[in-house]
Amino acid sequence: MERDFQPVNFKDVLIEMKDISELAVDLAYSAVLYESSAIADEVIDLEERMNDLVYQARITSMMSVRRLDEAEAMSGLLQLAEASERISNNAADIAKNIMRHVSFPANLRRALPDAEEATHRITVAAGSALDGVRLGDIKLQSVTGIRIILIRRMQQRIYDPDKHTVLRAGDILVGRGPDYGLPEFCKLAGEPEPNDSVSQQNSIADLDRAAQLMIEMKNISELSVGLAYTALLHENLDLANEVAALEEELDEMRLKLDLWTLEAAKRTDDVASLRGMLYMSSFAESISDAACSIADVVIREIDVPPVIKRIVRESDEVISWVAVQKGSALDGKTLAESRVGSVTGMVIFAVKQGNRWVYRPGRNYRLHADDLLVSRGRRDGEEKLYGLCGADTDELEDFEEE
Repeated sequence: MERDFQPVNFKDVLIEMKDISELAVDLAYSAVLYESSAIADEVIDLEERMNDLVYQARITSMMSVRRLDEAEAMSGLLQLAEASERISNNAADIAKNIMRHVSFPANLRRALPDAEEATHRITVAAGSALDGVRLGDIKLQSVTGIRIILIRRMQQRIYDPDKHTVLRAGDILVGRGPDYGLPEFCKLAGEPEPNDSVSQQNSIADLDRAAQLMIEMKNISELSVGLAYTALLHENLDLANEVAALEEELDEMRLKLDLWTLEAAKRTDDVASLRGMLYMSSFAESISDAACSIADVVIREIDVPPVIKRIVRESDEVISWVAVQKGSALDGKTLAESRVGSVTGMVIFAVKQGNRWVYRPGRNYRLHADDLLVSRGRRDGEEKLYGLCGADTDELEDFEEE
């Protein structure tokens, strides 16, 4: 396909690449869960957009440097672009397998809703609280913790809708977020909480274990991406090294998963259905590898230009880093007691307590003063999180001005 180069703002290109890569991952898992060719087709469309952005980024980078110090700074930006491209390409590979009618084990699709951030699909009922409202007015993610990643409206698909998108009766919403937000999500849409729609089949012990391990790999790979961007944002070498350690751990998990899947093949007549599990393990590993590439910018002490920090801050989901203040609403409370997820819509994926890091803290994890929270979510949710932590929201304005 012929491409015409147009002058572009490199920062805006990288922001869109980051957003597309994250959305492509969400939609790829959704396509597997719902065995949806329509969602898979959307992932492939995103990959095509990513290819155009990569072309623009490479040409712009080559035209904008003249000195060695400029080239070094640009190398970090290109490494970020390449990582986003790799994530998008691997998401598209999963989507293409859906289009080719490659089946995925029911064990895996049953386990996907058990992931830390599950994918939910509901229909907006006429006269419900969501019928006719703008997403920005209802602030759905702050209320339920669930972010809408796709709206299916008859033959139209709206991916990654913004706050100005108006919902209508009959819209099919695909959202991503924790299970505890699902009852409120369904209530707002005027739909009863859905039952497990995935057919129950005779389980195979090895395949059940493989499915659960696959979910753990999914969680770790997504955690790695969040930690990598946080390491980049704050030029934190400890976090960057943790990303590299998680990547090695995930490599070991993939070897174990592949073995369990092959063991399951001995006791099933439908061996073809196991191919999907192997594709998914490769997908999770590739996401982790891309995260490691992002963290490598910090590990190799490549100069991190201010524009990288703005890229992380100006994308659809912001990365937040805030300390719990003594006497605040979160001090001494568990995550469940404080309802921090449903109140703010932010996902806390790491906590630093003293010199110890706790990844993916559970609902019963108790926060204390001086704990450092690393989270991601929408900007309005970030402001609420700062309020719960007792932190000064002026710090956010100062950060934006850097």
